[in-house]
Amino acid sequence: MDPVTHSAPPASSSPPPSLEVAGLAFAYPDGHQALFGVDFTVGRGERVALLGPNGAGKTTLVLHLNGILTAGAGTVTVAGLPVGKEHMAQIRRKVGIVFQDPDDQLFMPSVREDVAFGPASAGLKGPELEARVRTALEQVGMADFADRPPHHLSFGQRRRVAVATVLAMEPEILVLDEPSSNLDPASRRELADILRSLDVTVLMVTHDLPYALELCPRALVLSDGVIAADGATGELLSDVALMREHRLELPFGFDPRSVTMGT
Repeated sequence: MDPVTHSAPPASSSPPPSLEVAGLAFAYPDGHQALFGVDFTVGRGERVALLGPNGAGKTTLVLHLNGILTAGAGTVTVAGLPVGKEHMAQIRRKVGIVFQDPDDQLFMPSVREDVAFGPASAGLKGPELEARVRTALEQVGMADFADRPPHHLSFGQRRRVAVATVLAMEPEILVLDEPSSNLDPASRRELADILRSLDVTVLMVTHDLPYALELCPRALVLSDGVIAADGATGELLSDVALMREHRLELPFGFDPRSVTMGT
């Protein structure tokens, strides 16, 4: 009798994409339609820049990623979970948004208390909470500032603490709104180094095209409420017709083809 053979067990499936947006359309109550059917997918661990002129719908799109806005058509899925009431608590832990102004996120008497606020609200306490705070501050190079009042820090330091408040929730996706704005060159460089070191998916909304090129291998161009282009950042920024059509301007003399992309 022939021996029974067993096929090898199937390989474990890869994790779902960090973000899937399909057919997303949205109109505000006053009738202004901001999104007209947005489709894109961001894989786990990708760093993607979201580019586009003012009024393109970038903020409206970002507000759909953690359920601040939900009344539109289409779907948003985060790490396999549809954004909606059923999974809202999980979604908001998985999607961390760092606002353009760090003072919108820092409101406690000390850096440590600001970073602890989210995990503590989620029920973390004691040594586990302290470890979470310490790790988040170490990730952004601010561990030595834990006892400082946030308003005593420089703008660049406050932005790093704002990033730490989000990292303390251990998100899968870090959404950054104009992360390089108002930073001096040294602070800009320090933040870039931090963002490169993080093991998270990054979606970076920015008008700073050289920063997008440096940090994000892939870019999406959102224009008039739709994705007008999706590709390698250097290729998109080198497409003169595309840039002109969607009102994207590189700094004078900057040649994206001359930049060596970081990993």
